[in-house]
Amino acid sequence: MCILLRLNSNMLKEIVISIQSYFKAHAFIQKHKLWRWIILPGIIYAILFGVSMYFFSKSANAAIEWLTIETGLKGWLNRLQDSWIGFLFTVGGIMLWLILMLLYFSLFKYIWLIVGAPVFSFLSERTASIIKGEKFEFSFNQYLSDVLRGMRMALRNTLWQTVYIISIIFLSLLPFIGWISPIIAILVECYYYGFSMLDYTCEREKMSANKSIDFIGNHKGLAIGNGIVFYLLHCVLVVGWVLAPAYAVIAATISMYEVRDNQKVD
Repeated sequence: MCILLRLNSNMLKEIVISIQSYFKAHAFIQKHKLWRWIILPGIIYAILFGVSMYFFSKSANAAIEWLTIETGLKGWLNRLQDSWIGFLFTVGGIMLWLILMLLYFSLFKYIWLIVGAPVFSFLSERTASIIKGEKFEFSFNQYLSDVLRGMRMALRNTLWQTVYIISIIFLSLLPFIGWISPIIAILVECYYYGFSMLDYTCEREKMSANKSIDFIGNHKGLAIGNGIVFYLLHCVLVVGWVLAPAYAVIAATISMYEVRDNQKVD
């Protein structure tokens, strides 16, 4: 996690490249008329996202309420509500709620990554064939391999990210220090989502899972930047939810080839 948070100039450059790739993805989708692969999966995602986050927020409130009552913390905080200690615990409760919502979002996101793997794999392969100027020829064996690889990586990332998020939940309970926990959680979220999007290209370039992990680990900026825009799109109600998943995978594919081309030039 510490490595993830160490931003150097190269990583910042890659974050910029990844963010710019979303604008290139928009132009790419328009030019090559890929909207039918964007809209329908996006609508399904938006409906599932809206419904799930509504019930997740309810359960998060219930979990925090239950915790404060069972531990006797609620009555104690009521007595201290006008003091600085009460204020600190109130802010801590808000931080904890935010972290729980991010955890819920993370679990939902990985379920969607697994379910949507066929669409993501297809979009990544179609994008790559256009970028390389090759005729798009559908190969069921390669397609199936990409889908299974995407599912395995999603499960792997779910495990590691859950470990990190649980650690961050404990951090959020600490006064002052815990206030930065949502920022750390968001960066972790962005990295692992972008990781999943980039891995489709790594698979197509015949990288093993271990080589893919090493490559993306050396290009964390691409993953973080991809995840940042993905999450920011969720601030645009409905429309952003519809566009976010497909734009993310196309932008990831574009950014990967841009970075690899730059490396060949260098």
